[in-house]
Amino acid sequence: MTDPVTEPATEPATEPRDVGAAEPLEELVEEPARQGVTEIGVPALSLVVLVGVSGSGKSTFARKHFLPTQVVSSDFCRGLVADDENDQAATPDAFDVLNYIVATRLRRGLLTVVDATNVQWEARKKLVELARSHDVLADAIVLDVPEEVAVARNALRPDRDFGAHVIVRQRKDLRRSLPKMSRDGFRRVHVLRGEPSTRPPSPTRRRGPTGAS
Repeated sequence: MTDPVTEPATEPATEPRDVGAAEPLEELVEEPARQGVTEIGVPALSLVVLVGVSGSGKSTFARKHFLPTQVVSSDFCRGLVADDENDQAATPDAFDVLNYIVATRLRRGLLTVVDATNVQWEARKKLVELARSHDVLADAIVLDVPEEVAVARNALRPDRDFGAHVIVRQRKDLRRSLPKMSRDGFRRVHVLRGEPSTRPPSPTRRRGPTGAS
């Protein structure tokens, strides 16, 4: 899987609504200067950017909390253009497809989730720009699992033939990004420590300040 906050927008007080996910989502959320258990609220029309190293559980998290049609995966797009989700040579074409799908969904007013590592600033910047160009808010959900957990998960996947050094590099990128991610242009950055797939909860969605429902 390949790697992509102005001031946070003020949320109007509205009742949260379920996003139509398979399960409700209540996760350990870390935000600047505070940590606690809460609901993750995302605007009904928004771009949700998953961030995490390969093996951090992003795809599992997306399947658990969002509709399949809401999730745009870089692996899937790589498979579309190369018949092989692990063909790294197809990555530029795959992200052209991913960005096109994301832009089209946002233009049509649909909640969209990007499932890619997004540990590098350049990748996140492109997605934030897409959201802004469609007058849509973007939230980041970071899955920060221990390095050994990600390495062990990838070792169990026969379709993942890269070594642990790839995850080590991705994790270094993530560690560099985390302190500055709140300045990337996201409405909010949610950092989930540990293994989110083992905890209960579904992002609730709220009416955003752009008036999207």
